[in-house]
Amino acid sequence: MGAVDLDQIHVTKLKRIPVVGGDVLHALKATEEDYRGFGEAYFSMVNAGAVKAWKMHRRMTLNLVAPIGEVRFVFFSADGNTQREITIGAANYARLTVPPGIWFGFQGLAVPYSVVLNVADMPHDPDEVVRKSVEEFTCDWKRPN
Repeated sequence: MGAVDLDQIHVTKLKRIPVVGGDVLHALKATEEDYRGFGEAYFSMVNAGAVKAWKMHRRMTLNLVAPIGEVRFVFFSADGNTQREITIGAANYARLTVPPGIWFGFQGLAVPYSVVLNVADMPHDPDEVVRKSVEEFTCDWKRPN
């Protein structure tokens, strides 16, 4: 796996279609440029103020959407020297497409919790993900971005 630049994280504004009885929120279509195939989709709940960090996928491309609440994502380059922060959620409805080779963590900002959807291009494989403790990258989780 070669070096991955944090500018390779795509931020795609998504459609929120008002419908009587509850809106329809788009996430990902097979016809979109960022679609790399389907492996699995899963939801991750994150409580207000909680931090889930750090992971780096070796092969998996992530498509992250936060349809409920608000979530702050923090990304680091593989060498840990470059940082990028992006907040998405109900008020800033977008999809983050994250290629393999980028460290990331996230924090729930909404009370009582937020929900993250990942539409991944491959099924979960514990051997392709690398983890570090939350202390291994310098990040001020106490401040909003």
